[in-house]
Amino acid sequence: MTIDFNLPTYLTLLRIALIPLLAITFYLPWEYSNVVSTCLFMFAGFTDWLDGYLARKMSLETAFGAFLDPVADKLMVAIVLVLIVQQQASVSLAIASAIIIGREITIASLREWMAEIGKKAKVKVSILGKWKTTVQMLAIGFLLYREDLFGLPINLIGYWLLYIAAILTLWSMINYLSAAFSTVDE
Repeated sequence: MTIDFNLPTYLTLLRIALIPLLAITFYLPWEYSNVVSTCLFMFAGFTDWLDGYLARKMSLETAFGAFLDPVADKLMVAIVLVLIVQQQASVSLAIASAIIIGREITIASLREWMAEIGKKAKVKVSILGKWKTTVQMLAIGFLLYREDLFGLPINLIGYWLLYIAAILTLWSMINYLSAAFSTVDE
């Protein structure tokens, strides 16, 4: 078996390579480290959209790319949430982050198990999962930036968006688990 490397795969690998750069930038004792960290996160989000778009548009979808893309996403989200919780230590932020990270591990494991038993289609990405991801990415971007902008309390908005993302996370996880377990006895 060979692994196919193409432009979408390289973009996904770039996203993984950005993680340590984002972490280093996050901790730099520099006035604009939050701006650069936020820009790196947003660029990573753009490459996530772009690699999927190019893979579909140019018929470059591969099994390796399908595996690697969600791994890159989950690594980025989990590591950045840990950085944010470490910097802005609060129980509510830690709980919301733990819910999101725990859900990602649970659903990734569930998808693997469902694929092994031939029921992969039962746990495909849902519209609720897409909404969860959108709100979660906005929350993380706001929490990385932290500073008020145009009179808006960006960090507070980030907190609220992360709570909403955590609720959507639980809701989507329950939906995925219900769909999976209802098909096990089929």
